[in-house]
Amino acid sequence: MKHLFALVVALGLAAGTSWAADKPTLNVIDFGAKGDGVTKDTDAIQKALDACGENGGGTVLVPDGVYLTGSLQLHANTTLQFQGRSSLLGSPDIADYPLVNVRWEGEFREGHRALISATDAANVTITGGGIFGPPLPLGKLRNPRGPVLIELTGCTNALLEGFTTQYQQLWSIHVLFCKNFTARSLTVRTVYANGDGLDVDSCDGVTIDHCDIDTGDDAISLKSGRGLAAQNLSRPTENVIIRDCQLQSSKYAAIGLGTEMSGGIRNVKIVNCVISGWQNAIFIKSRDGRGGYMEDITGEDLTVLKSPTFIGIDLMKKGIQATDPVPGDVEKWPRVHNLTFKNIRVQDVAELVDGRNVPAARPIDGFTLADISGTCGRAISLANMTNVNLSKIRVSGFEGALITTNNVHGKGLNDPTLK
Repeated sequence: MKHLFALVVALGLAAGTSWAADKPTLNVIDFGAKGDGVTKDTDAIQKALDACGENGGGTVLVPDGVYLTGSLQLHANTTLQFQGRSSLLGSPDIADYPLVNVRWEGEFREGHRALISATDAANVTITGGGIFGPPLPLGKLRNPRGPVLIELTGCTNALLEGFTTQYQQLWSIHVLFCKNFTARSLTVRTVYANGDGLDVDSCDGVTIDHCDIDTGDDAISLKSGRGLAAQNLSRPTENVIIRDCQLQSSKYAAIGLGTEMSGGIRNVKIVNCVISGWQNAIFIKSRDGRGGYMEDITGEDLTVLKSPTFIGIDLMKKGIQATDPVPGDVEKWPRVHNLTFKNIRVQDVAELVDGRNVPAARPIDGFTLADISGTCGRAISLANMTNVNLSKIRVSGFEGALITTNNVHGKGLNDPTLK
């Protein structure tokens, strides 16, 4: 492989290509890639990635063309750069995606490796171009799971920037156990159930910035595993900021928190986004047997368009039960603490807040709504909450009471329109 790398360097110099000695640029064409959309370029591109990794990192350049490939693996200190209108097209052959251990729907099991993956790699970047998933039925595979588009596991300082993806019936981007992850200026499209856009799973330090995500399932889903094993592992998704994004779901929620949250979700800020969901704009969800917690979740300066609810809270959802449920009469329920939403504009929302499915055994502690304006069909329904604070809820067009409560305690419950 070192001889091959030396040959590529010589070819690059002969062609007039220059690069910094410590960060070379390798062109996949020099490794035999065709980019004709017909020839499988998996081996050629992987050779370029391996050569880059073996020599300490650099940039692997994918010039204009359509590159048909199976699963590819990135190494540390590598930038995979798609130039101009270049794109990666997933192979339709399942044999091109080896079986590996993945976390799928909150538990570890066998699954097919992603179209692009990286494991325990620092300073990985994917930028530019387009990434298009393999055709059906690969996206429908569940046992074992089919290949997602991009899967980063245990990576530090990873950046996904400035590309477009398209897939169906399976997650597009899954990041697991990552630290300091950034998704910036992405355009993500999926269709049908299970077609999540971006799944953030037990990660610390996440920035999702200026992304346009329109999916068949959750546009963004925050997770941390399912059941007692995930709770004992104690790897929360935390320190997340979602800002300046357009998020839409044609099947579920624009932003989903849970139901796989046994490791915890905390310190999440959603700022200056336009969101719309087929079921909920923001859905906070769990069930018995999950345990775990969700705390310090904040939304500010949001515009919510034509959704059945702005906020849906269902902590008694009848989703998939864990193989090893968290036991205990109280402990089996999630602990939810400090949900705050301020300066929200809603338009044609059927119900402002549906927060009725909260277990009496473990009430939500801390729920704030302030400066809410716009139109809705119904207003606020809450159950089993303490330290609620409602103010400046000035919506119109709704039928019935502005607020309906059951075992709810706090401020502003009598007249939430006041400051």
